[in-house]
Amino acid sequence: MERKINRKTIKLRTALVFCVFFVVAVIFVSILTQNQIKEEKLKAAYTAESTVNRIESQLDQYLVASDFLKNIVENGNTLDDQTYSSLCKLLQDDAHVVEAFELAKDGKVSQVYPLEENEEAIGLDMFTHPERKKEASLAKESGQYTIAGPFELVQGGTGALLFDPVYTKDSNGNKQFWGFSLLVLNWDKFVEKLNLDSLETAGYNYQIWKHNMSTDEDVAITQFSNVNLQFALEVACDVPNDTWYVEISPHNGWISSLILWGYFFFASALAALVSFGYWQFEQQRYKDRIYAHKIEKTAEKARLANEAKTRFLFNMSHDIRTPMNAIIGFSELLEEHLDEREKAANYVQKIRASSEFLLALINDMLEMARIESGKATLNPAPINCRKLMKSLEAVFEPATTKKQLEYSCALSINHDYIICDETKVREIILNILGNSVKYTPDGGKVSLTVTELPSAKKGYVSARIVIEDTGIGMSQEYLPHIFEEFTRERTSTESKVVGAGLGLPIVKALVELMEGTIQVESELGKGTRTTIELPFPIATEEQIASLQHQPAEAEKTAFISRRILLAEDNDLNAEIVITLLEEHGFQVERAEDGQICINMLKTKPADYYDLILMDVQMPNKNGYEASRIIREMTGPKSRIPIIAMTANAFDEDKKKAMGAGMNAHIAKPFDIQILLDTMEQLISKKV
Repeated sequence: MERKINRKTIKLRTALVFCVFFVVAVIFVSILTQNQIKEEKLKAAYTAESTVNRIESQLDQYLVASDFLKNIVENGNTLDDQTYSSLCKLLQDDAHVVEAFELAKDGKVSQVYPLEENEEAIGLDMFTHPERKKEASLAKESGQYTIAGPFELVQGGTGALLFDPVYTKDSNGNKQFWGFSLLVLNWDKFVEKLNLDSLETAGYNYQIWKHNMSTDEDVAITQFSNVNLQFALEVACDVPNDTWYVEISPHNGWISSLILWGYFFFASALAALVSFGYWQFEQQRYKDRIYAHKIEKTAEKARLANEAKTRFLFNMSHDIRTPMNAIIGFSELLEEHLDEREKAANYVQKIRASSEFLLALINDMLEMARIESGKATLNPAPINCRKLMKSLEAVFEPATTKKQLEYSCALSINHDYIICDETKVREIILNILGNSVKYTPDGGKVSLTVTELPSAKKGYVSARIVIEDTGIGMSQEYLPHIFEEFTRERTSTESKVVGAGLGLPIVKALVELMEGTIQVESELGKGTRTTIELPFPIATEEQIASLQHQPAEAEKTAFISRRILLAEDNDLNAEIVITLLEEHGFQVERAEDGQICINMLKTKPADYYDLILMDVQMPNKNGYEASRIIREMTGPKSRIPIIAMTANAFDEDKKKAMGAGMNAHIAKPFDIQILLDTMEQLISKKV
């Protein structure tokens, strides 16, 4: 019994010691946390004050130039255009942050340097302009220089205006308002000169903002991405007649979650065993320091890589879901109706159509980067408009049926066949129509109307594509921003629709590439109407006949006994190609890489193979290397037709294949009919 009491006492004392040490540890941890936060805020305050000093110093630097011109005028001197231009040229900063110098007598711009590209600024009245009048009046009344902006300049681009009021004396020596000496600051260059990258390098999120006098709203002057600056440290930057605010906060908060968890573990361990707990805490802190050191070394590299990856994944995620939904949906229906031949054939057709759309989407997402870099090109070809509209209907059929949407498609055209880049036209319509389906509530209406309009250009028509819906619509405030990348009016939580906000920017880029126009009208709660006009050449009778041509069964029998050498390292791809070609009468022999392909060709008679299908990416020797070696052979083998079969589908890939000696280029996944037509042409030329 005594033994049991002693054990109970020990347990109680142990529990008491645990509680005491735990409370002590918690208090100690709280003190450590507060001190660390205080230290971090002191560092942040110093950093913010340094930024404020740079801003004030930068503005003062440019004000010197403005004051120089101001003093000339105030001393009663008149500056002719030549003299004014010469002085401004001398005052121009090396970085060209000052984009233009202006004199505005009585508030109206009368002289500008440089005049080129700034002609529209001449005559602009600062006291009547909606975005400038408040700052202009304030500068006149206070006698201090005032900054307006940033905003879009009438001469183009984004900038800010530095108003420096000029006062002269009349004959009686009385001070009177003359006008303004104005500096037009290139906002991007101005922000760049502030060296705000140092804040990012130091591990801070930041935002510089001001109160816009014209709109009576708080606006961001510049910021580090779209971060949440909760609990940010704010420092005021006083400029004449205005106040800017610098807000900064660490990327990972004033104290990281890792450190907090380390403190908690330390408190718990200390309550059980003080010495062991302390050791664990120190080990954790050491690991944190090592981890932080590694993160610091790779931060910039990781940021750039993640940024590129995120942009790409957002692009793909936004637009890939619609055709994938159709493929998955019809695949499930196909499994349920395999014994119903007519239904199964219909589902297979729709799966194929959606797969083609999916491939086109992937190509177009990559093409967006090419458009922005100026490398994108159009690949026009004759198409059937009615067939295109029908295939679009198949893509969205599962979604419209599920949501019970009333979908209609109306065509008012005189020419069924036109010449265009079908992939890009599909992408345009797919994006707009997809948005309508996504953002229209159950039971709503979605319509697609295509109207042919006459064109002033001979041999051309203009197609007006109108897509209307009764969806949630957009506010008038958001409409001007719909073509900006990664912008959405509502979050996914609010709208219940997932997307990255890249659809409309892609559409606009493609429409402009095709020399077309796009206009979006929308009203919140009522729906959206999108109007696109695109010019297209009318297909000739020969082009229509070529499009409608289908090889007869007799033509296919001509492939019997034709022997093909397939160079393909992927077993699944090889199986598909061999099966399809053998069904059309070909004899196919496979080489697993480029070197085996060369060896097989060397060991066979000159006329043994009729054609080579060459994959580009293979081990040992790739397709380019193998083709060059074949072309260096002597005799008929050097002239054997070679078709490149590769997933690299851009124009430069085609040029690279031709440069290696290949005769044609077929992109994966390939269209069997295109492949057969290409093979037939090359084999017939060989014969």
